[in-house]
Formats: sequence, C-alpha cells, structure tokens
Amino acid sequence: MIPSVAPAPLQRKNALARFSAHRLFASPGGVAGVIWLAALVAASLTAQWWLPYRTEDQDFTAVLSGPTAAHWLGTDELGRDLLSRIFAAAAGTLGTSLITVIVGVGLGTVLAMLAAAAGERVEAVISRVTEIMMSLPGTVIILAVIGAVGTNIPLIMAILGILISAGIYRVILGQAKSLQSQLYVDAAKVDGVSTLGISLRHVLPGLTNTIVVQSALIFAVGMLIQAGLAFIGFGPPIPQPSWGGMIQGASQHVYDAPWLMVPTGAVLALTVLAANAIGNALGKAPNTTASHLPSAAARRQRARAVAAVGAAVGAATSPSANPAADSDAAPANGQLSVRGLSVGVGGGPRLVTDVSFDVEQGTVLGLVGESGCGKTMTALSLLGLLPSGVSATGGQILWNGKNLAAATDREMEAIRGRDIALISQEPMRALDPMFTVGYQLTSAIRRLRKKGKADARKEARTLLEKVGIVDAERILKTYPHQISGGMAQRVAIALALSGRPRLLVADEPTTALDVTVQAEILSLLRSLVKDTGMSVVMVTHDLGVVADICDNVAVMYAGQVVESGRTANILDNPRHPYTLALLAADPHANSAADMPDRLATISGQVPQPKDWPTGCRFAARCQFAGSACAAPVPLLASGSEEGLVRCVKADELAVEGLEWLATEVPTHRVLKIVERDLA
Repeated sequence: MIPSVAPAPLQRKNALARFSAHRLFASPGGVAGVIWLAALVAASLTAQWWLPYRTEDQDFTAVLSGPTAAHWLGTDELGRDLLSRIFAAAAGTLGTSLITVIVGVGLGTVLAMLAAAAGERVEAVISRVTEIMMSLPGTVIILAVIGAVGTNIPLIMAILGILISAGIYRVILGQAKSLQSQLYVDAAKVDGVSTLGISLRHVLPGLTNTIVVQSALIFAVGMLIQAGLAFIGFGPPIPQPSWGGMIQGASQHVYDAPWLMVPTGAVLALTVLAANAIGNALGKAPNTTASHLPSAAARRQRARAVAAVGAAVGAATSPSANPAADSDAAPANGQLSVRGLSVGVGGGPRLVTDVSFDVEQGTVLGLVGESGCGKTMTALSLLGLLPSGVSATGGQILWNGKNLAAATDREMEAIRGRDIALISQEPMRALDPMFTVGYQLTSAIRRLRKKGKADARKEARTLLEKVGIVDAERILKTYPHQISGGMAQRVAIALALSGRPRLLVADEPTTALDVTVQAEILSLLRSLVKDTGMSVVMVTHDLGVVADICDNVAVMYAGQVVESGRTANILDNPRHPYTLALLAADPHANSAADMPDRLATISGQVPQPKDWPTGCRFAARCQFAGSACAAPVPLLASGSEEGLVRCVKADELAVEGLEWLATEVPTHRVLKIVERDLA
C-alpha cells in the first residue's frame, strides 16, 4: 500500500515566481537577454547623467565619422553623437512597445477566457468581432489615425495592440476551452467556485506559457513596427531621436558612410533577439522535464555515458551481489541478464543502484514496489528509453551477447520493436489519435518486418485476432478515441507484437483498467507467453497481478532490489520487512475469515535519491530496524531456493515468524474512545 501523504499547501505566487526565475536563469540565452534589456533600460533612464553629449548637440568637424575617442560609435550627417542618440531613444522605444504587449496580449487573453467560460453564444459573438478585426488593413488604419491625431506614438501602439489582440484571441481560445473541460474545473464548479474564480485560479495559470511566448513575440513586433513607422517619417518629432529615424538617416548614406547603419541596426537586432530569448526561456513547459526527442547536447551526454560504461565493463566487470549474475557463463539467446545496473542523472544522484536479475526465456518477471522505487527507470533502461539527461552509469544489460547498457542509439534502434518491445501504462497515449488503428499497425509491421502493404494489412488483422479482438476488420478502420480502454490496451499489445519480439516490457499494463478487463489482459499475456515462448518483464504495484502471472519477482525499494526469487516463495515466505509490509497492506493476501479490522500501512514515504542513507534504505520506515541497519547491506542468499534478500535480520524474522503490525488505531475504536470520553 502506498502511504497517503498530503502535500504541503502551495504558495501559488511565490512558487510561480521562483519557477519562472529558475527557468529563465537556467537558459544562457535568457540570461543574456535579461542582461541586455536591463542594461539598455538602465542606460537610457540615466542617460542625462552619463552621456557625453546631448542628443541635439552637433559637431560639424566630425560629420559622418566612424568610431573615435570623442565619439565611440561615430556621428551622423549633422555631427550628432550616435551613442547618445541610441541610448536616449531606448527607453521610449521599449516603453511604447510594451504598450502594444499589454493591450494586445491582455485584451486577447481576457476575450479568450470570457469566450471559453461564457458559453457558445458569447463565443460566437466574440469570434465574429475578432474575425472582422483580423480582416481590417492594419497599416491603413494606423496611417489614418496618424493623419487624424498626428504622430502620437503611445496611442498608435495601443491601437496596434487592439488590432493584434484578435490574433492573440484565436491562439489562446483553443487552449482555454481545453482547460475549461478538465475534471478539476468540474470539481471546482461542484465546490461552488464562481466562473471568475475558475478562470483566474484554474484556467489562467495553464495559459502562462502561451501568454509569455506571445508577449515576447508581440514586444519584438512592436519595436519593429515602431521603427518602420519612424523610418517612413511617422516617428517622434525632430530633433527627438528614434531608432527608426536614425536607420532612415543612415540609409541615405549607405554608400559614402556605411558604418552609420551598423550601431543602430545592431542595437535594434540585439534587442529583438533578447526579447525572443527571454520568451523562449520562460515559455518552456514546466514538465518538459524531458522531450522524447533528445537534444544534441543530450545525445552527446548519452554518448559519453555509454562510452564510460563500455570502458568500465571492458576493464573489469564489477562483482554483483547476485551470485548467479557473477557467473562467467554468458546468458543464452533469448535470456535477459541484468548485472549490477545503475542509472543516474548526469551530474546528479543515482536513481537505480546495483540492480541484478535474470529473465529466462518463456518466463515472466515482476518488478514490484511503491512509486519512486526505480521500477520504471529499470524497465526503460532495457530499451534505452531513459528520459533526457538520465543514462545507465554502470553495470550490464546482457541480451544476445550484447551489453545494452553500453549500446549506442543506433544500435538500440535495431533492437527496439524487433527483439524487445514495450507496452506502456496508458494505451491512449501510446496510440496516435491522428491515425487509424490499421494505419499504425500496418506501418509498424512494414517497418519492422519489411513487408508489403497488402501483407502488412493481413498480418495486422491476424495480430488483432491473436489479442482477442473479434471484429478485427472494423477495429482496423477506427481511431483510438473510438474504442474502449480495454480494447485500446489490446491494440497496444498487438502493436508491441508487430515486430515479433522475444522480450516484452510491460509497464503497469493493467493499472487503468477495471477488474474484468484486467483479468482478460492478464489471461492474454499468459497465453502469449505460452504460445510464443517470449519473456515478459512486468512492472506493477499489484501483488495480485504478480501472483497471477509472474514466475519470478524482484521487490524494489529506493532504487535497489531488496528481495528476489520465485513468486510462490516470496509471497508465501517473505524474508524482507518491506515485502512483509506490502503483503500485510494487500487486501487480497488475506481471506475473508482472516481479514483484520484494519490493513497495515507503511509510515512515511520512499526517500528521494538525494536522501538515501548509507545503510539500509528502508530502516527509517521499518518496524524491526536496529543499530545493525546503519551499515550497508548486501544482497545475500535468503535460504529459500535461489532467493536473495537485502536485510541483516532476514533469518531472525523468518525464525521468529514476526508479522508487520497495523500501527494505526482503527476508526471504529477511535469513535468508541470519543463516545466514552463524552459520556
């Protein structure tokens, strides 16, 4: 049983500020952009105190000069200092561009949130109005305003923001409607939260990334349009400097004084790039944490990690705690042998340490443990699908004479799907909603087996029938959203079988399914193992699933295997306190007659990798822990056939027959105590 630990209440504003700052300053481009804009604004606002010349001062002895000691960036056609004019114009340019951002993004966001929350009629009205706004010629309107009221730059940029808000509205509306349809919004409505409260508390935070990116884009567009207006003569009145006006003056001397274009053009370009760099840094999704397509830097890091693992294995294979794994005999074809595997973050802590197990051909191994114990990381390492920045840092994954822990991405491409396949936890995410089931299956078969289109279609139908789908021809024509969760899981299994793999990695394939469908999927997997002779590594929280389908089981805790062996021996005679606690918390492990008043629980939670102790990692939560548990504990033979256990008190617990106790007081006893006190 996973302990229920209530998270600490979030301080939304402070957390958002810290998170945004972290994302911003973690990006070199973002840092450079902030430094540039901050320096530009500070220099412009303090220009009157430090600039060597006033913007209107003329030096006719240095007309159209290049950089000199007196004029660091040179002078224009009237001998005015370029450095002074550039920095004096910066604050006004940035400030009026910010007006466009505030009006355009602010109005577009408000309209999108209103349309998403108020219903179809309001959305239809707002959408028609914005469509009319998008059809208007923006340049003509701006020039008409200039002709009517003169060159009022703040007013012009505000009108530009209104025109741009129609496009912003179209961008944000779809995302706002998607957020309004989430279950947590329905829960907020049930709790009595007002429409305004839902929009501000639940919808607006989800729009943050889009708003930031659009703001950076509009800020850059505002500067360019403002410079363009000044270039054609609709900028601030002479002699007030503006970047566009200075570029216009420089364009008239592009042949006799080409340097004149460089300072102002470079400053404008760098400012636009800085705004975009900041928007790119802040607009990254919070949990990207991890693209499925690794960056070039991530690929180089993985290549270095692979080379290091390969060199370490070549020099000397580190002894494993598993006696069977230390055997010099290479595993047979079709047998997976994991020996001393460690997985870690580049420059950070290890997530999995010294994991060893064997999977014989035609058998099923179950990886069991709470969330955060390293089961999924271990399973993904078998396919080389670890998240970006995470890699195998030691040990071996031996498969058909190859160490997959030291294999390159190109080598793994020849193994994934053909030798080792994956069934993900959520089939709806594993299937692409844009394509039919038939297209996805036939594409995989054609790619993995090199078959023609007709043969692949026939094989796809056969695969669907093999996984228990009766109306296979109809399912081939449907999209993933048109079938049930159980049907989608069967399709996902068929997709995994399309390359005829010899090892199947199933990452909690029955978690999201109801009990009946779960039983059908387990029965299907048993049949596939029996009929095809393939092996399965099953990642699961459910000991009932382990008892039903697994031949062997490895119990993991805090990145380590704490007990492994035959399933029957582990479930009937557990030797590690953690296994004992998991069984005591499982309602299926007790008969109706022996069911206790309250199932046992495990206090606390799995420690983070950075908090792992040097000794037994379960000691802080163990009812039997003592001083001997402070020292490192190896994985030793448990005395139960070929079983292994990582506990210094395993033999003592087995001899005394101790059980994991339910330490919390049952609810009905608490009520009796309260009633007695009241009486």
